[in-house]
Amino acid sequence: MTLLADASVLAAIPSPTQGVWEIGPFPLRAYALCIIAGIVLACWLGERRWVARGGAPGDVLDIAVWAVPFGIVGGRIYHVITTPQPYFGEGGDPIRAFAIWEGGLGIWGAIALGGVGAWIGCRRRGIPLPAWADAIAPGIVLAQAVGRLGNWFNNELYGSATDLPWALTIYRWNASAGQALTGPDGEPQVLGTFHPTFLYELLWNLGVAALVIWADRRFRLSHGRAFALYVAAYCAGRVWIEMLRIDTAEQFLGLRLNVFTSIIVGLLAVAYMVVNRGRPREVITRGAEKAGDGVPAAASSPAATTGATATGAAGATAGGGPAGGGPVGGETVTDEAGDGRTGARTDEGGSPRAG
Repeated sequence: MTLLADASVLAAIPSPTQGVWEIGPFPLRAYALCIIAGIVLACWLGERRWVARGGAPGDVLDIAVWAVPFGIVGGRIYHVITTPQPYFGEGGDPIRAFAIWEGGLGIWGAIALGGVGAWIGCRRRGIPLPAWADAIAPGIVLAQAVGRLGNWFNNELYGSATDLPWALTIYRWNASAGQALTGPDGEPQVLGTFHPTFLYELLWNLGVAALVIWADRRFRLSHGRAFALYVAAYCAGRVWIEMLRIDTAEQFLGLRLNVFTSIIVGLLAVAYMVVNRGRPREVITRGAEKAGDGVPAAASSPAATTGATATGAAGATAGGGPAGGGPVGGETVTDEAGDGRTGARTDEGGSPRAG
């Protein structure tokens, strides 16, 4: 039996036995490196997509300065609220609630509070948040995929026990030291083999990123629909992956709280896409303005673009001003439409335009 168990462990996917390296007085943490790498990847891809849509270089990084810190704080708050036992339960340590380097970021808190930071950044620069969110959406889910590698280094977020060929070897773990516990022989102690839910979500996230990029090119998604597609597709995967996980989490009606959160948020994302279907794509001209191509810019409400439509990209610049759409905080933003419709509302109490 021992030989069979050893063979099963050898056939499984290995996990790292160390997630922290001491560089002098400074600890180098794999989890933090994965989070940083994910943020860099998201900003790089988001920048390329934003510039391709007509945005100005540097816009994504300027807004990320607001979105990223807000998102990290929001992610940690959500994690602590939905997994309170290690911090406030019996034998818990409340101080560890601040130990973000040990792992634990809830995506829904990160998206919610990160969205607040992005809204502040977009408003300061006069950029329509829905259009920016569409550009950054695939980068966010790629960042999530890279971040899951941090969970692998931390030997966490695994599923139920299994002996499948792709089972994941998990070690008994000292979270504060960031390394596996060792036995009397000095060898790391194996806890068992489990479903590699970190890997399931990593692969699912890569698929979601590819889906959003394809759908955005194919259907020219606009007004936040690419972001909503990302949320809906991610939620669909998160439901079944969450059902496999066995780490401590708050439950409701016998199911993990994150299952209900994923279902509710996913349905809201689908509803948003349905309500906003058929809306023409915004025309962003920040890049042309900064390049000095003579595209006019005027002041207007940053929120006005979310409900504005126009007769087309050509009409947006003809005659020295936008046709049917409003400039947003120094940027001309219109909707691509050829049916002669014009916008009908603003979000700051302005009177509706009549075509």
